[in-house]
Amino acid sequence: MAYYERHIFFCCNQREGNERPCCNGKGASAMRDYAKQRVRELGLGRGDETRGKLRVNMAGCLDRCEEGPCIVVYPEAVWYTYVDRADIDEIVEEHLGHGRIVERLRI
Repeated sequence: MAYYERHIFFCCNQREGNERPCCNGKGASAMRDYAKQRVRELGLGRGDETRGKLRVNMAGCLDRCEEGPCIVVYPEAVWYTYVDRADIDEIVEEHLGHGRIVERLRI
């Protein structure tokens, strides 16, 4: 059995200059922090055995910044983009909380 049921990685890459987009330039670190907070508030974190074990992490470049900001959820390997906290809420509640992929945000 895996240590975590699901693991969500936020691309938090920060590039210098404007040659290519970067997720952190679009607020990725703040959204990761917000997702961690929501997971705790909803009781979905590692310590809550009744709801499963989740981990929210930052990653370096996931190499999809042009489509992003982006995140990936494992073990399903589902990639998402997001615009605001409402999108993060939907991913946390639907995918992480209930196992339902949020198709409208999928990349």
